Amino acid sequence: MIKPRPRIVDLSETDPNRRRGGDLRAMLTPATVGSTSGFMGVAIVQPGDRIGEHYHPYSEEFVYVICGQLEVDLDGEPTPLRPEQGLMIPAYMRHRFRNVGDEEARLVFHLGPLAPRPQLGHVDTEDDAAVPVAAAEGAGAADRDQVPS
Repeated sequence: MIKPRPRIVDLSETDPNRRRGGDLRAMLTPATVGSTSGFMGVAIVQPGDRIGEHYHPYSEEFVYVICGQLEVDLDGEPTPLRPEQGLMIPAYMRHRFRNVGDEEARLVFHLGPLAPRPQLGHVDTEDDAAVPVAAAEGAGAADRDQVPS
């Protein structure tokens, strides 16, 4: 058995994923650090932008807001989410994040357990037309992992 070694990953080492809105950075993943139980990253959401609605059939999602004023829709129900607040989103719950403030919002997310295959870990429930044009551009290496939120 090969034991994974601790590894620090800097935000600047990760490619942005803007396919679903916002700037999603999958940082600590099976591909980057050899994790086996889940993965962690950061979402950066500009004022007026959002991360399109989706759900995770295999994973719970844990979110911690660092800065900014967000609203999260949980199965269609809008809920304010502020700095220094955490949220656990159960598997199968539809959710979307919207920056309703005047400054950039940042949140840390963790999903676990992992889906059997990365492409099974995330289900979009909105079509691409619902995501702002600027957000739909530029899918990066993070797409190879199960990118949340």
